[in-house]
Amino acid sequence: MAGGMILPQLSIAGDLSSSKKLKNIGLQLFSLPLSLENDFEGTLSMIAAMGFKEIEIYGPYPFSAKSAKTRWREITPMLGFSGSGFFGLQKERFKAVFEANDLRIPAMHTDLDTLENHLESLADAANFLGVKYVILPAIPEERRKNLDDYKVIADSFNTIGWNARKLGVKFAYHNHGYGLSEMEGEIPFELLMERTDPKAVYLEMDLFWTVAGRADPIAYLKKYKNRYRLLHVKDMAQLQHFAGDGGDPAQWIALFPNMTSAGSGVLDLPNILTIARKSGIKHFFIEQDMVKQPEVALKTSLDYLSTLDI
Repeated sequence: MAGGMILPQLSIAGDLSSSKKLKNIGLQLFSLPLSLENDFEGTLSMIAAMGFKEIEIYGPYPFSAKSAKTRWREITPMLGFSGSGFFGLQKERFKAVFEANDLRIPAMHTDLDTLENHLESLADAANFLGVKYVILPAIPEERRKNLDDYKVIADSFNTIGWNARKLGVKFAYHNHGYGLSEMEGEIPFELLMERTDPKAVYLEMDLFWTVAGRADPIAYLKKYKNRYRLLHVKDMAQLQHFAGDGGDPAQWIALFPNMTSAGSGVLDLPNILTIARKSGIKHFFIEQDMVKQPEVALKTSLDYLSTLDI
């Protein structure tokens, strides 16, 4: 299967009949957290000057569940920074900085506890900021130990999704590398798809983590057409899989050095992105987690994606 994830093997000529340039390419802010922590307003100005139009933000936020804030404090020593959410600003000032730089926020990452127990506060903030999608970036480890856990998660996703719609936003799940390999005779991610309502639960694909988890992004984009609405665009310097199941932050962080600017790695991005657009993706976010020299690496990715005919 691994061979189907890199350049020659992913080429499917029949899918390239109609092409156009990507518009409004976005950026996930986790790409440059240190810069944001040191100079939030200056960094947003730099992002806008590069040519980005859309931004995806990450939590926790002031209204996030206590458990999310505790978990964040536990992981930040490994990350080397602690800034998140509104980066110490009131939501009014936070929004104003984006507006001053002509940047939109169509999506925000949050956590499961907040989605399950503080959805109204989350939706209030999302609607204030103009956010369309509230996204779960990862299922907590203790909530996905077996297939029965995933069945419970599916029920929770349905509840969150329908409640979110009533509050004026849409719910999406962002995959990491776990859940893509067989567990107890089934693929947990596919079980989630079978047991969740397509009208309530949407998807954000992370290309890098999908490949690292030994799955084929094109196969999933086609299988779950119109459920994927957002995409994290990342490239791999070399084809690399998780040493384990990809289920914990230490394994994710270990692969950060293998992320590279779009177009400089082994993934067949022109073909993948063409199929992604045809499969219903509306928002394309560049993400290169905690990249060094973000002003260079992210601009390189943006320039590359802006030239593609997909």
